[in-house]
Amino acid sequence: MKNRISELNLKTLLVSIGLVLFVMVSNLSAEGMEISLDPLGDREFIRDVANMVDDEDETEIKKLCDTLLTDKATPIIVVTINSMTEHAEMKMSIEAFSTLLFNQWQIGHAKLGKHDWNTGILLLVSKNDRKARIELGAGWGRSENALCKKIMDEHIIFHFKNGDFSKGISAGVVALDKMARKLELPSTPRPWWHFALIAGLIGMAVFTVVSLIRRGSSGWAWVFWGVVFTLLGTLLYHALSNRGGGGGFGGGSFGGGFSGGGGASGSW
Repeated sequence: MKNRISELNLKTLLVSIGLVLFVMVSNLSAEGMEISLDPLGDREFIRDVANMVDDEDETEIKKLCDTLLTDKATPIIVVTINSMTEHAEMKMSIEAFSTLLFNQWQIGHAKLGKHDWNTGILLLVSKNDRKARIELGAGWGRSENALCKKIMDEHIIFHFKNGDFSKGISAGVVALDKMARKLELPSTPRPWWHFALIAGLIGMAVFTVVSLIRRGSSGWAWVFWGVVFTLLGTLLYHALSNRGGGGGFGGGSFGGGFSGGGGASGSW
């Protein structure tokens, strides 16, 4: 019995080593190769070669990705293909293929100003290979790998196994958008006039309160000025919280980004 268990453990170990070596060899062999897929336009976001996404879902995906890129300078690029061998000179793993495509297209921006950025996201689905991959830019590191695996298994592959590819891809993009929005972005220095506006509003509020007390104003006056300063404070908050000053990031999806190897793979 013990010998039987030892044999099974040995076989499992050998299979695991074989898989690791296969991925390593695939990655090494892929170096210097090129994927035969033309890059997207700056704000196209989706290349549905395998026709896996419905028109309605595609419209929603583009809208969501456009808003995320504007808000967070983080592009999500969705690519569906029929098979990896149609676009590569040799057979390779989904990990090697997605890394190569990510770097070839330079998804995301390596830097924004003086800050390291590189938060691009690639969602690749190979229909006939029955494999999918979330590939992350180097700026993510490996901190979100577990979350990517959860998104892959529960939001994407779950629907793929039921034959609903469009819903799985759409759900995956929605989940990736949520993941991206949880990141703390680098704080930017506030110009002097931000503090001047805040000081001015506080000064006006103090002056108004003192004046109302001295005049013995009625409750309606307090309500009126309370509403006025609430509105002014709300407008000021949104004005100062608006990153980029001109409605957010106005650039495209490609700007020297490169893969960091993070992400998750799945099959169905």
